[in-house]
Amino acid sequence: MLTTLGREIVQDIIPVGSALSPEPELEARFGVGRGVVREAIKTLAAKGLVSVRPRHGTHVLPRHEWSLLDRDVLGWLVGQDEPDRDLLLAVQEVRSIIEPAAAALAAERATKNDRRRIKTALAAMEAAQDQSSATAADKAFHLAILDATHNPVLQGFRGAIDTILSTVFLVAIGSAGWFKDNLPNHVAAARAIESGDAEKARAAMEQVLGYTKFKLASRTTTIAAAEPRAARKTTGTSKRNTSVNGRKHHAS
Repeated sequence: MLTTLGREIVQDIIPVGSALSPEPELEARFGVGRGVVREAIKTLAAKGLVSVRPRHGTHVLPRHEWSLLDRDVLGWLVGQDEPDRDLLLAVQEVRSIIEPAAAALAAERATKNDRRRIKTALAAMEAAQDQSSATAADKAFHLAILDATHNPVLQGFRGAIDTILSTVFLVAIGSAGWFKDNLPNHVAAARAIESGDAEKARAAMEQVLGYTKFKLASRTTTIAAAEPRAARKTTGTSKRNTSVNGRKHHAS
């Protein structure tokens, strides 16, 4: 229930400002009790998606109120058939602010165990033979660096980074050589952290994220350019159907 309502809100099926169905209707729709419905609404409110006011009902809040770095909210937003390109690039921008600084702190604070985790993740990246193993290794690398900062606030971004990396892979994977070509930048970051060089670690992570942003922007631009062509093709088909049948049809 929670996931369904969350996705419907972020995909604008339940538009901003509109009211959610009354509790009895939600109970009937999902086949659950009142307690389950109220818990789901409470969770949506905690994530900033809805406001709950006695005698006024539950209404969808505008996007700027949403907790966009919440793991569930981010997953609902980017887990659509066609991820929000602007959101992905905005998230990459946030990563470019957070992760280079995290790499610098990791170079200064990493323990022996932290460095071993980073090296193990890097080795797994280098050995990856498919998208699944590459994604898992890349996540492990970036999350190990966040943990190596020993800063609990930065570590709070783990869930968001995990979700972000999964989506970035899905969108950018179409760029030939994207993963392999960015490996040297990851190697440079790991070596700088290993040697305790904060500035080199920061610079290397900037290179990692800069390359990813470039490939992601190139990939999403290609997708966007293809959309008008698809729309024109659909429109042409619709017009042909109109001439044959003598009445208007909406494109499917």
